[in-house]
Amino acid sequence: MASVTVWNEYVQERTDEEVAAVYPDGIHAVLAEALESRGHDVRVATFDEPDHGLTEGVLDDTDALVWWGHKAHQAVEDAVVERVCEHVYDGMGFVPLHSAHFSKAFKRLMGTPCSLRYRESGERERMWVVDPGHPIADGLDESFVVPETEMYGEPFAVPEPDRLVFASWFEGGEVFRSGCCYRRGSGRIFYFRPGHETYPVYEVPAVREVLDNAVRWAAAGVDEAVPTANRAVDPVE
Repeated sequence: MASVTVWNEYVQERTDEEVAAVYPDGIHAVLAEALESRGHDVRVATFDEPDHGLTEGVLDDTDALVWWGHKAHQAVEDAVVERVCEHVYDGMGFVPLHSAHFSKAFKRLMGTPCSLRYRESGERERMWVVDPGHPIADGLDESFVVPETEMYGEPFAVPEPDRLVFASWFEGGEVFRSGCCYRRGSGRIFYFRPGHETYPVYEVPAVREVLDNAVRWAAAGVDEAVPTANRAVDPVE
């Protein structure tokens, strides 16, 4: 099993009653429980800790870093962002979730704005498995449903994924690349779209299955030899 660090801002759960009602112990607690139940060795880290909980020692002992962020993207210290990226280049897996598309670390690793369209409407989402042969799709049906969620829509300003595992359709007709695989240096990155803070998305069984598969896949990057020259430039704003 993988050694996983789940990072969460843990801001809205303490300041917004609607979010606290869904995730009273923090989004990180639900993510950690989902991964621990699959046998992974999980620690959590949050924004308010020294170095945001992401010290060299923690990252050295992390096979895959799962990241959830939303309100505090710009407040994350640049030195910590650089530390995370260097560990990804050296083989640590990185699994940014939902609004972590706009985190400093993901934008730096992609080298693009990572912008998208969105609508907070509580719509039904059907997520299609478009690459059933990928390990992250193991055990899944051809599609699964998230009953209520925030809509993300194209265009999604990221590089073309190395492999696209999931594509989403929403009730409003929008589509979105919801499961994107990348390599940066020796590190594997998987961006996974679901996870708005006011809906219990991380309780959906298929979503939890994806999280388990994603961590296993991302953590395996450290064992592969990939040229470290494959690094992104700073994002274009």
